[in-house]
Amino acid sequence: MSGVALLVGAGLTFFGQPLPANAFYLFAILVGGWAVARAGLMALHTSFLLDMNALMTLAILGAMLIGQWEEGATIVFLFSVGNLLQAFTMDRTRNALRKLMGLIPNTAQVLRRGHEETVPIQAIAPGEILVIRPGERIPLDGLVRNGQSSVDQSPITGESLPVEKEEGANVYAGSINKNGTLEVVVTHAYRDTAFAKIVHLVEEAQSQRAPSQQFVDHFARYYTPIVIGLAVFLALIPPLLFQQPFVPWFYRALALLVVSCPCALVISTPVAIAAAIGGATRRGLLFKGGAFLEGMGKLGAIAFDKTGTLTLGKPSVTDVFPLEGFEEEELLHIAAALEERSEHPLGEAILRHQKKKKGTCQGCTDCHCDQEEKGNHGNPEVLRFEAIPGRGVRGEIEKEVFLVGNPKLFDKHPWPQGLSERIKDWQQEGKTAILVGTEERILGVIALADEIRPECLEAIAALRKQGLRNFVMLTGDNEGTAARIAGRLGITEYYAELLPEDKVRAILKLDEKYGRVAMVGDGINDAPALATASIGIAMGAAGTDVALEVADVALMNDDLRAIAPAVELGRRTLRVIRQNIFFSVFVKVFLIGLAFPGLLTLWLAVLGDVGTSLLVILNGMRLMRAKK
Repeated sequence: MSGVALLVGAGLTFFGQPLPANAFYLFAILVGGWAVARAGLMALHTSFLLDMNALMTLAILGAMLIGQWEEGATIVFLFSVGNLLQAFTMDRTRNALRKLMGLIPNTAQVLRRGHEETVPIQAIAPGEILVIRPGERIPLDGLVRNGQSSVDQSPITGESLPVEKEEGANVYAGSINKNGTLEVVVTHAYRDTAFAKIVHLVEEAQSQRAPSQQFVDHFARYYTPIVIGLAVFLALIPPLLFQQPFVPWFYRALALLVVSCPCALVISTPVAIAAAIGGATRRGLLFKGGAFLEGMGKLGAIAFDKTGTLTLGKPSVTDVFPLEGFEEEELLHIAAALEERSEHPLGEAILRHQKKKKGTCQGCTDCHCDQEEKGNHGNPEVLRFEAIPGRGVRGEIEKEVFLVGNPKLFDKHPWPQGLSERIKDWQQEGKTAILVGTEERILGVIALADEIRPECLEAIAALRKQGLRNFVMLTGDNEGTAARIAGRLGITEYYAELLPEDKVRAILKLDEKYGRVAMVGDGINDAPALATASIGIAMGAAGTDVALEVADVALMNDDLRAIAPAVELGRRTLRVIRQNIFFSVFVKVFLIGLAFPGLLTLWLAVLGDVGTSLLVILNGMRLMRAKK
């Protein structure tokens, strides 16, 4: 309305009707300036702070005082446009959050008393069973009870490819069921889902003040009174001491007030932070505040937990060593036949290794077959199977008794020369030895170790490419295991046999040595170290409540390669903030210089401020986009 009134007033002025024109200018000032004046008075009343709204209010009143109605109305209109642009921009940065909120359906199909019922999701309790058909969005977190399907988890984890889900798998609210009907047991009520926590944390993160923003706010607290003092000096000293005409110098003082408004400077940081956090959320990166976003751009070192972070946390076969007279394939054949009847994780690793060696089993797609499916692997039938706690298993294959287990199971067997030394060497490397034999002799040894994540080398290489050189591994495992894993990953600094409190002390020492240190873990047993580090980074946070609570940065998927984009985003954000601050200060200094000799009009001062704000906003909005 103030813009329309300003336009009508300008038209009346053009046609030589000053009185009606001034009435429209006054209307424009009252309509558009009321909110500005009220905001300025509120800031003064609540915090005794003269902010940019106070500067604009003084400039508008001053323009009216000297009869510059058109200038006053122009100030109001352009300042309102600037505020509108800022509000629009901050609204845009929250679009990602609103899109996420729109992903959750309002109702779900629930199995009750053997029949499907349509129920509002707020009324569904943990333990109830959902029926989710192809193409439907999953409304609540849960575990698959029945069915198989591919699920698009990109809104939650940022993963571009669908993830296969079967019985026992976790599914998350907001993801899309692609091609199979699933029955899902609800694990979290609506307000406690990973999705709801993400939304809440992003809202909090976008409202928190980063260090750069705190500096700007602190600067503005002293800047505004100084500007008002300069304006008073400019308006009064020349007329009083040098007999200069009052109105021209008063006008220059008003121009100084307007051009000194720190709008662009004040929004230079929050618009960049909000845009970066909003864009990161779409890509499965959750920053819990601008301070942590900036911190990712200033890292001196990154510390990794080993188990579950650098490794998958499950064993795999590294060596198969048959003794004389036996073949590797035959040794695996016997071990796998016995381990099919076992539930031990090492047995599952041997079965997985046999599957890789032989190809996909007949009639199944994985080696975790049910009891009814035993034999589909092509392994011989095992009779008189017996599990020996703490040692291994035994069973009869084709009328001969075989044993598979740790060295204790074979302590009464004759040991071939050199075998004990080989096993000790493996153990020093962090490997576990599983022996295979009969009741009379040892046939061979299978060595297993925790499996390194396939993306580890690529993730560390990407971080090195960004200039990071200091990588540290922290683990509770023995020295041999730590040395083997660190060596394979090219990590030269590692600390072994650490308890959780030892990891905290290690982080504090690394912080003294390298400066800002990030700790990467799974968010559960690493919680103390994550909380101690300058930046705590939790992986796979979509499925871990502790990760969302403790971590400063959460990678919603389970991929270490997401750390490098997080570091790059932190650095880009710092660059954009510095660009915005430098540009806004440079323009202010230039325009203030024009105000003293009277080369700056009021409307040009406001236009300069709005233009600077617009450029700062556009520069910050670039952070919404992923860097290609």
